[in-house]
Parts: sequence; C-alpha cells; structure tokens
Amino acid sequence: MSSDHRKDWDTYFMDIAFMVSTRSQCPRRHVGAVLVQGKKLLGTAYNGAPMGVPDCLEAGCMIAEDYELVVTEGVEEMVKKQRCIRTIHAEQNLLLFTDRIDREGSTVYVTDEPCWTCANMLANSGITEIVYHRTYPKDSRKVSLMMAQKGISFRQLEQYEPPRETLMSVEN
Repeated sequence: MSSDHRKDWDTYFMDIAFMVSTRSQCPRRHVGAVLVQGKKLLGTAYNGAPMGVPDCLEAGCMIAEDYELVVTEGVEEMVKKQRCIRTIHAEQNLLLFTDRIDREGSTVYVTDEPCWTCANMLANSGITEIVYHRTYPKDSRKVSLMMAQKGISFRQLEQYEPPRETLMSVEN
C-alpha cells in the first residue's frame, strides 16, 4: 500500500475500536473502545458481562427501564429508556483496565457515542478527547453539553466507514 492510501490516525484507531467490538457477546450492541496517548495505543475494551459470569447470549439480557423528563424548546416529555444491566460498557471496562497516569491527556476512540453514565466517568478520568462514530440519541444532547463544560474535545467521525467484518445491526 503506497503512502497515498495510508489511513489517517482517526481511521486507524477507530478501525481498532471496531475490531475490539467483535469480542462483545451482547446481542443488542457491540461496542469497542481504545485509549490512545499521542499515537500510542494504551488499552482496549469492549462491552460485556463481568469476567466469569454468564453473558447475555448465555443467560439473556437483564433489561431495566427508566423514564427521563426531557425538555425540548420548553416542551416537557417523558422518554422511556431501556438498558441492559448485565453488561459493563466498553468505556467502563477501559477505565477499569487502564491506569490514571496513562489516561491523563489521552484520547478515547469508541465505536458509539458514550451514554450519560460513561460520559460522566470519562469526564473525570483525565482524558481530553472522545472520538466516536455512531450516535446514541438518547443521551446525545446532555453528553455534548457536559463535554463542552468540561473542555473535553468531543467529536463524531461522520464520514468514517467501519471494516465490513465488524458490522452488526444495532438497536437505539
């Protein structure tokens, strides 16, 4: 491959995040995350049940339903949110298996926009940038606002195309 066809760093690290996501056993969504400092890969993680515990494919999803009051242009609406509580999210696993010193000033590449809980954790982790591909509309507005308040660069790779072998259908 000539240098004319060399992938840029965002594509390179997002490709790795998508490859990591293929380790997930979640039937609803495969998510991968990678920690990068400069151009050095420091850690990878994916979503799944705790080690040694049956995952959703073996034991079924544990779906919890929450309701959230959302105000849009002065109009209040109750929004139902479903989430699997058997699964540890990729971003949470990444924080569990990397050191704070490595996270200081680093970038997290994640296949999906972080949920509110993961965004809160990432905001206090020492990272300075989050790069994602797929949106997570349920929490997008409030997560974007918090990242701006924290001064964390938060950007979507909209034109990115994941490696074909990593694709699965996802539920929003």
